Amino acid sequence: MKQLEVTILGQSYLLGCPEGGEASLLAAVAAVDREMSGIRDAGKVKARERIAVLAALNLAYQLAERPVAAPAATATASAASEGASEGAAASAASPGTADLEALIRRVDAVLHDDGLLL
Repeated sequence: MKQLEVTILGQSYLLGCPEGGEASLLAAVAAVDREMSGIRDAGKVKARERIAVLAALNLAYQLAERPVAAPAATATASAASEGASEGAAASAASPGTADLEALIRRVDAVLHDDGLLL
Protein backbone atom coordinates (compact mmCIF):
# COMPACT_ATOMS: atom_id res chain seq x y z
CA MET A 1 0.00 0.00 0.00
CA LYS A 2 1.30 3.40 -0.98
CA GLN A 3 1.33 6.35 1.43
CA LEU A 4 0.50 9.91 0.45
CA GLU A 5 1.10 13.03 2.48
CA VAL A 6 -1.81 15.43 2.13
CA THR A 7 -2.86 18.69 3.74
CA ILE A 8 -6.35 19.40 5.02
CA LEU A 9 -7.12 22.76 6.58
CA GLY A 10 -3.41 23.47 6.94
CA GLN A 11 -2.60 20.22 8.74
CA SER A 12 -0.57 17.40 7.18
CA TYR A 13 -1.77 13.80 7.20
CA LEU A 14 -0.06 10.64 6.00
CA LEU A 15 -2.71 8.43 4.39
CA GLY A 16 -2.54 4.87 3.13
CA CYS A 17 -3.65 4.46 -0.46
CA PRO A 18 -3.97 1.36 -2.66
CA GLU A 19 -1.90 1.39 -5.85
CA GLY A 20 -3.81 3.20 -8.57
CA GLY A 21 -6.08 4.99 -6.09
CA GLU A 22 -4.04 8.17 -5.81
CA ALA A 23 -6.27 10.32 -8.03
CA SER A 24 -9.44 9.28 -6.16
CA LEU A 25 -7.85 9.87 -2.77
CA LEU A 26 -6.53 13.29 -3.81
CA ALA A 27 -9.98 14.24 -5.14
CA ALA A 28 -11.53 13.19 -1.80
CA VAL A 29 -8.90 15.18 0.12
CA ALA A 30 -9.62 18.25 -2.04
CA ALA A 31 -13.36 17.93 -1.39
CA VAL A 32 -12.86 17.61 2.38
CA ASP A 33 -10.41 20.51 2.45
CA ARG A 34 -12.79 22.67 0.38
CA GLU A 35 -15.74 21.91 2.72
CA MET A 36 -13.73 22.47 5.90
CA SER A 37 -12.19 25.69 4.57
CA GLY A 38 -15.61 27.01 3.60
CA ILE A 39 -17.00 26.34 7.07
CA ARG A 40 -13.94 27.88 8.75
CA ASP A 41 -14.02 30.91 6.46
CA ALA A 42 -17.69 31.54 7.26
CA GLY A 43 -16.37 32.37 10.74
CA LYS A 44 -19.13 30.86 12.85
CA VAL A 45 -17.30 27.66 13.88
CA LYS A 46 -13.75 27.73 15.23
CA ALA A 47 -13.10 24.26 16.67
CA ARG A 48 -11.39 21.99 14.12
CA GLU A 49 -13.34 18.95 15.35
CA ARG A 50 -16.69 20.68 14.85
CA ILE A 51 -15.62 21.93 11.42
CA ALA A 52 -14.72 18.34 10.49
CA VAL A 53 -18.10 17.03 11.67
CA LEU A 54 -20.02 19.68 9.73
CA ALA A 55 -17.93 19.05 6.61
CA ALA A 56 -18.51 15.31 6.92
CA LEU A 57 -22.24 15.86 7.20
CA ASN A 58 -22.29 18.22 4.22
CA LEU A 59 -20.39 15.71 2.08
CA ALA A 60 -22.56 12.80 3.28
CA TYR A 61 -25.69 14.76 2.45
CA GLN A 62 -24.36 15.53 -1.03
CA LEU A 63 -23.59 11.84 -1.48
CA ALA A 64 -27.04 10.81 -0.31
CA GLU A 65 -28.68 13.26 -2.71
CA ARG A 66 -26.89 11.85 -5.77
CA PRO A 67 -28.90 9.63 -8.08
CA VAL A 68 -28.36 5.96 -7.33
CA ALA A 69 -25.84 4.39 -9.71
CA ALA A 70 -25.78 0.77 -10.81
CA PRO A 71 -25.81 -1.48 -7.70
CA ALA A 72 -22.36 -2.99 -8.33
CA ALA A 73 -20.73 0.42 -8.80
CA THR A 74 -22.42 1.83 -5.69
CA ALA A 75 -21.40 -1.12 -3.52
CA THR A 76 -17.79 -0.90 -4.75
CA ALA A 77 -17.57 2.85 -4.13
CA SER A 78 -19.15 2.52 -0.70
CA ALA A 79 -16.83 -0.33 0.28
CA ALA A 80 -13.81 1.73 -0.74
CA SER A 81 -14.93 4.81 1.18
CA GLU A 82 -16.02 2.92 4.30
CA GLY A 83 -13.03 0.61 4.43
CA ALA A 84 -15.00 -1.94 6.46
CA SER A 85 -17.29 -4.82 5.67
CA GLU A 86 -20.00 -3.38 7.92
CA GLY A 87 -20.21 -0.23 5.79
CA ALA A 88 -20.18 -2.24 2.56
CA ALA A 89 -23.03 -4.48 3.70
CA ALA A 90 -25.13 -1.52 4.79
CA SER A 91 -24.43 0.30 1.53
CA ALA A 92 -25.60 -2.62 -0.58
CA ALA A 93 -28.97 -2.57 1.21
CA SER A 94 -29.78 1.13 0.77
CA PRO A 95 -26.94 3.25 -0.64
CA GLY A 96 -27.83 6.81 0.39
CA THR A 97 -29.50 6.27 3.76
CA ALA A 98 -27.20 3.46 4.86
CA ASP A 99 -24.08 5.48 4.00
CA LEU A 100 -25.37 8.46 5.95
CA GLU A 101 -26.31 6.32 8.96
CA ALA A 102 -22.90 4.61 8.93
CA LEU A 103 -21.19 8.01 8.78
CA ILE A 104 -23.24 9.31 11.71
CA ARG A 105 -22.31 6.20 13.76
CA ARG A 106 -18.63 6.77 12.96
CA VAL A 107 -18.83 10.46 13.90
CA ASP A 108 -20.65 9.60 17.14
CA ALA A 109 -17.91 7.09 17.98
CA VAL A 110 -15.23 9.75 17.45
CA LEU A 111 -17.04 12.41 19.49
CA HIS A 112 -17.24 10.14 22.60
CA ASP A 113 -17.71 12.46 25.57
CA ASP A 114 -18.81 15.40 23.43
CA GLY A 115 -22.19 13.74 23.01
CA LEU A 116 -24.08 12.15 20.19
CA LEU A 117 -24.44 14.08 16.97
CA LEU A 118 -28.12 13.29 16.47
